[in-house]
Amino acid sequence: MGQIVKGKPVADAITAEVSEQVKALKEKGILPKLMIVRVGADPSDLAYEKGALKRCETIGVGAEVLELPGDISQEEFIKELEKVNKDASVNGILIFRPLPKQLDEKVIKYVIAPEKDVDCFSPVNVAKVMESDATGFAPCTPSAVMEMLRYYKVPMKGKKAVVVGRSMVVGKPVSMLLLNENATVTICHSRTENMPAVCSDADILVVGIGRSKMIDSSYVKEGAAVMDVGINVDEQGNMSGDVDTEGCAEKASLITAVPGGVGAVTTSILAKHVVKACMQQNNI
Repeated sequence: MGQIVKGKPVADAITAEVSEQVKALKEKGILPKLMIVRVGADPSDLAYEKGALKRCETIGVGAEVLELPGDISQEEFIKELEKVNKDASVNGILIFRPLPKQLDEKVIKYVIAPEKDVDCFSPVNVAKVMESDATGFAPCTPSAVMEMLRYYKVPMKGKKAVVVGRSMVVGKPVSMLLLNENATVTICHSRTENMPAVCSDADILVVGIGRSKMIDSSYVKEGAAVMDVGINVDEQGNMSGDVDTEGCAEKASLITAVPGGVGAVTTSILAKHVVKACMQQNNI
């Protein structure tokens, strides 16, 4: 039976490290600050926002929410975003996505200041992830996957990693981050032929496809590390991942819990990125 691992110890370790950085910055008279930009009041946005504000408070990072009406026009949204871009007191910006249909993300992603874009919305940061440029900001969820792999001492160099899902939110960026660690990476998606055979060859299996418990033990190699990024909620309010945790734990060496796994690390990564942005903006 493999180990079902939690995100809390990882989040706590990041929190302790970043808190020390914040303390050092405050001694120089610098306060890192995050601005959360939220359009409307989607329940999942509100839940994440609550966790992010709490984590920032714990670490000592300033945090504010810019709440905009759900029917805001593109012109007005861009005007508000440009104000935040220019606000010298703000070091990091998080825009909740997806945005309402009247707002064109393909336009807006070029407006957000790349140096403040702490969740990889800007194409500049996407390119930096591709180029292994450490000054950029990878998305928080893929970064959380990498932090969990490191914390639980999962070897990556030279290992076969399979990523199920090719979204810009998880699949593509986590593939690049694994490649940066010298893993040999394969990406699976809805058109992949014989996916169980491809996945069951992986030493590291990362799953983010949004289909509850789709990945069963036939997809898992004996002794593999399984990172389940999926969060699915059924009609009764029960939460599950994209992986059949109990079934796959029989073969995996370790597998992340859902809830309480990768998702528990993301707000710590967000705060870490805000502090990193603050340090870069102050040439520290």
